[in-house]
Amino acid sequence: MKWNKEKFLEELTSNTSREVAKVGIKLYQFIEKNADEISWGKGSEYGTVTYKTKSDLGILSLFQLTTRGQVKFYVNYLRQKVIHKSVIKDYVIKLESNFLRDFDKRNYPTDSFCDISELFHTSTQVNKLIQTIEGIAYRLRL
Repeated sequence: MKWNKEKFLEELTSNTSREVAKVGIKLYQFIEKNADEISWGKGSEYGTVTYKTKSDLGILSLFQLTTRGQVKFYVNYLRQKVIHKSVIKDYVIKLESNFLRDFDKRNYPTDSFCDISELFHTSTQVNKLIQTIEGIAYRLRL
């Protein structure tokens, strides 16, 4: 099954709490408005949508959202690409300060899904993530 906006948002709101759905919808709206490319998942169990940005290396994924109320940050994926170390460092520092979690190679060895309910406790955290993604995307486009 190929996902789209309507199916994704319907599934997100019916499978998650009101608070998680609210954050998910805000992040989806940001993806829709700002991503250079949007990638939809094809899975039948749950839906995914990925924020992708242009760079001199081509299109790069920055984060992914699921209908299960989860988010994946593509930190290790970006570490494997030949992008400037300061961009990765900036991404990691901002994620760590926003969510009070470690995203270093030892504590975050693979990109994995994190529950929105465990990450986001205030609307400020959502806004800070959006600002972080905007900044990283801008720097990658230079």
